[in-house]
Amino acid sequence: MRMRSTFLPFSKPSISEAEIADVAEVLRSGWITTGPKAADFEQAFCKYCGAPDAVALGSATAGMHLLFTALGLGPGDEVITPSLTWVSTVNLTVLAGATPVFADIDRDTLMVSAETVAPLITERTRLIVPVHFAGAAADMEPLRRLASQRGIPLVEDAAHAVGTEYRGDRIGRHGTTIFSFHPIKNITCGEGGMFCSDDPALMERIKRLKFHGLGVDAHDRTVQGRNPQAEVVEPGFKYNLPDMAAVLGLGQLARLEQFIVKRAELARRYLELLAGVEEILPLAVPGWPFRHAWHLFVVRLDVDRAGMDRATFMAELKNRNIGTGIHFRAVHTQKYYRETMGLPQGALPSTEWNSERICSLPLFPDMTREDVDSVVAAIKDVLR
Repeated sequence: MRMRSTFLPFSKPSISEAEIADVAEVLRSGWITTGPKAADFEQAFCKYCGAPDAVALGSATAGMHLLFTALGLGPGDEVITPSLTWVSTVNLTVLAGATPVFADIDRDTLMVSAETVAPLITERTRLIVPVHFAGAAADMEPLRRLASQRGIPLVEDAAHAVGTEYRGDRIGRHGTTIFSFHPIKNITCGEGGMFCSDDPALMERIKRLKFHGLGVDAHDRTVQGRNPQAEVVEPGFKYNLPDMAAVLGLGQLARLEQFIVKRAELARRYLELLAGVEEILPLAVPGWPFRHAWHLFVVRLDVDRAGMDRATFMAELKNRNIGTGIHFRAVHTQKYYRETMGLPQGALPSTEWNSERICSLPLFPDMTREDVDSVVAAIKDVLR
């Protein structure tokens, strides 16, 4: 096999010259913090996903923090979420003084279900946080029904699901949903997030908390800025998204559908070429109606058949100029949570099995079919 002469990262944002020009125009305008572009981005995002209201933030983590604050989560409260996720939700739970409760996942979709969540609900459960994984949609109807029957708030972690659809609707149209615009996501602001909800009272509180607890938003078109007479209604934070990031998000959002088409094409090529590689196990396609946004292309390494562990596999791919990632190492196996929670090995069997084997292969819109071919060729060479 002929090795690649250049390194292929597992992810890379697709930034157009037009988007660079838009950012430069904002920088020259003199208004670079939260202003008209952030408001335009919120409106455009609502139109795209069908959400009745949205607020742009500095990150998805900021959105989760604001939600926890709005719900008043604290000691004695429990938050149900998967362990196979990024650590931010669990970190925020602990920092609030509440207790994370981990639901196991389906072994092949990597997502929780109503069946895995229901047995964990107690009178202390204050929030359920399912995660849409890698661009696929979790089965939300049973989860929403369960949460409604028990009177428990539910928020969808849609950090991986910008552009994902579930039963004909885009994620974000119903309920409360938090999105991420980190550089590896399907669209990026550099850093950023969006909080969507159909709960007007919750949205009013989130908008207030995101900017110092002021009783008005950070930008009011009627006064060309923030009302100088605005009062602090309650203590708040500084989580607003600046215009120079929002304008990038606007440009990216306009290209999101073409990004998804390209990602799906590359994913199909991977699935075709990996079909006969027994050591590599792609994720299963969920059985409910949905559209995959292909944020990540995640596989699992059959370590027994491969005769090597994941670390060796990833290192050998890097030696062949192929970048990879891990999404994710289970939170309860991280040092802090391993020592403080003390969950016994095997407590979350499907989570732990995947945590030791998952590997994200390169997937981003500017890749070519030939790039996919080179990744698969390198995989086959490593496994040889």
